[in-house]
Parts: sequence; structure tokens; C-alpha cells
Amino acid sequence: MPAITLVGAQWGDEGKGKATDLVGNRVDYVVRYQGGNNAGHTVVIGDQKYALHLLPSGILSPDVVPVIANGVVIDPAVLFEELRGLQERGVNTERLLVSANAHLIMPYHRALDKVSERFLGKGKIGTTGRGIGPTYADKISRAGVRVQDTFDPKILRKKIELALNDKNQILTKVFNRRGLDAEQIIEEYLGYADLLRPYVADTSLVLNQALDEGKTVFLEGSQGTLLDIDHGTYPFVTSSSPTSGGACAGAGIGPTRITKVIGILKAYTTRVGSGPFPTELLDEQGEWLRQQGGEYGVTTGRNRRCGWVDAPLARYATRVNGITDFFLTKMDVLSGLERIPVCVGYDVDGERWDEIPMTQTDFHHATPVYEYFDGWNEDISHVRSFEELPKNAQAYVRTLEEMAGAQISAIGVGPGRDQTLELRSLV
Repeated sequence: MPAITLVGAQWGDEGKGKATDLVGNRVDYVVRYQGGNNAGHTVVIGDQKYALHLLPSGILSPDVVPVIANGVVIDPAVLFEELRGLQERGVNTERLLVSANAHLIMPYHRALDKVSERFLGKGKIGTTGRGIGPTYADKISRAGVRVQDTFDPKILRKKIELALNDKNQILTKVFNRRGLDAEQIIEEYLGYADLLRPYVADTSLVLNQALDEGKTVFLEGSQGTLLDIDHGTYPFVTSSSPTSGGACAGAGIGPTRITKVIGILKAYTTRVGSGPFPTELLDEQGEWLRQQGGEYGVTTGRNRRCGWVDAPLARYATRVNGITDFFLTKMDVLSGLERIPVCVGYDVDGERWDEIPMTQTDFHHATPVYEYFDGWNEDISHVRSFEELPKNAQAYVRTLEEMAGAQISAIGVGPGRDQTLELRSLV
């Protein structure tokens, strides 16, 4: 049976939580495979809104097993705060599984993230300051602390003391900040052991056994394709691989297990943080999109940068991820526009590019080449089939489908569970 991967096709914040919630009662496992609490999903159920930062969206579906896999970095304080918040609202969280191999965000990771970002000044990356990058850096340099280390006091102590020998030197001598106390951190993280233990499992084994038994596994990434550490707008990227290839390493399953890759594409484009954004609108149109779409970060509350949809970017996401189906979100936001611009290519110093330029320099210099499509005035938030959409809205969808290079199988016309037009089954 299939493993289905869900990826953001832009710079994140495309509405992945809505897509996960849509299929939540049709799959058996929902898995976060990378990132940390630097991202967020908003799920609306009836009149209830849930903002999830670290937990998989499947935590809200009673018959689904939610999994935090080995590729995720976990701030345990955030994890248990989020669990408590859901429990207080009557959500059963006992089904959650957490990989023993997932790495932990430590206090020194958060401290270094914040001071190093401030130190960069105008050259800052735009990180959330939650310690994600430094945690992945320690993972790669083989100096990380994993969930399983909290169960062995000797290993935990050794790792923290070794880390602080280095980190405190950087904090005090490079950034002129106070060093951190090893004993205090050791005591705090040993205290998480009993809290973590009921959830911890060999999640790679669990997921592969589930697939062998004919169950459906849904793999959800955070962030988006253009924030991928390898395939994004480097260096203005995240520290992990939210693309479909990262799902295999991040969840511990083989690539032959994946049968479908769903790309989430917003009907316009947004971005949080620094970096190139060719279609960004720095005028009243950009502010209109921000207000109409409620474009404020779920995790950070920061204003999202807004612009028109970018077809070469969508094609790139299709190619890099092997996208088979698109979920087009926030179509309702565009209602009321007389004309809707679509970026179909770029002008780079007088030269036309139909795909994303290869170099960082060229992409920074890229200006969008637009084609314009007729808009619609009707409120589409109550539409429940593709045929009910205004003709111009239908034409806009078909145009994006052709330009992006993969079929659009679902369309979001509002934040609610019932405000989705499913043209083809996503599972």
C-alpha cells in the first residue's frame, strides 16, 4: 500500500495543514519527517482553529497514528506545551509516536541562533531564532543530542558537557554573551526522559511494518520546496530537506514506497524571511493580498511577503519533487480582482528565462514577465464542485495546471474542512 508525500511547492505557508486534515480520516499514519517548531499548520474544524507547530496534523484525527520521525528536530518544552494545549481542548494525544533517533534542540542552540542572526545585521537569513539551524549543524557534525540520550544519564551528561566546552567559548568570546550552565541543562533534559518514554518508538520499523500490512502512510513536510537546503534559494533556506526526497531519509522508508507526491500550491505566492522573491508586491496590491488572505505566520506572527503566482517556480517544484497532484489553496482570496497576473518567465538583464535561473545572482536580478487572466467577482467560498466555479476561475485553474506540469486534484475555497473541491481522490 502507498506512502503519500505532501510537500510545499513554494516558500512554505501554502496551506499544508488543510490538505493533511482533508485526507486525515483516509490514512492510517501521518508523519512529520523534517523541520521543527519553526513552522506551523493551521487546521480549522467547525468553529475551532488549531495552530500546530511541531505535532503532525494527524493528531486531530482520532483514528490516525501521528508520528514525529527521525528527521525532525524537537524542542521538548515546545512539544509538551503543545500536547498539553491539545489535551486541555479534549484532543486525545496518546497515539503519538516519537522517533528515538530524532535530535533535540538544546538551550545553547537557541542562544546561538538568536545572537548569530542579530550579528549578521542586513545579511540575516530570517530564521525564527528557535535553534533549528544550530541543531541540524550539530547533527551533521556528529555532536547532536538525540531523544534516546535522555534515557542514559551518562551519555547525556557527556554530550552536553562536550558541547558546552565549545558553545560557551563562542557565546562568551565571540558574541560577548553569558555562558550556559551544564548542570542546569542536564537536569532539565533528564527530566524529559519520563515524559518522552511513553511516546518513543523505532518509528522507521513501525512505518515499514505498517506499509507491509497494507496501511497508508502520509508523510508531511514543513516549509516548502524553495526553502530546501539543497534545492531552495540558498542561503535563504531552512536547514533540512522538505522536498519529497527528504521524506525518505527523514522517515526511514525507501523511495520505492512512495506512490504519490502532492504539491501544495497557493493561488498566489507568499514568503517569510529574507531572500529573492521575483513576484513580490511592495504596494497596495501586496497589502490587499496580505489582508484578504490573513497572511501572518502561524508560528512567528510575522507578516508574510505577498506576490502573484509564479509558474516557473511551480514547474521547478514539480520537477524536483516528482509531483503527481497539486492541491491549489486560497482560490477564494482572489475573488474580486478584475485581472490576475501570472508570472510566466523572468527577465534577467534583458534575457528571457522560462525556468528558474541557475545562479543565485541571476535569480536575485530576475524580474517577472506576466500574462494577465480575467478575474471573477463572485464569492466562491460556498462552491462545492469545480463546475460551480465561475468560468474565469475554472480557466485560471486550468492555466496553472498546464503551466505547473501536474494535475490539480483539489482546490481550497476557504479555511474550513468542507471548503475543498476534490476533483480527484488524493489517497
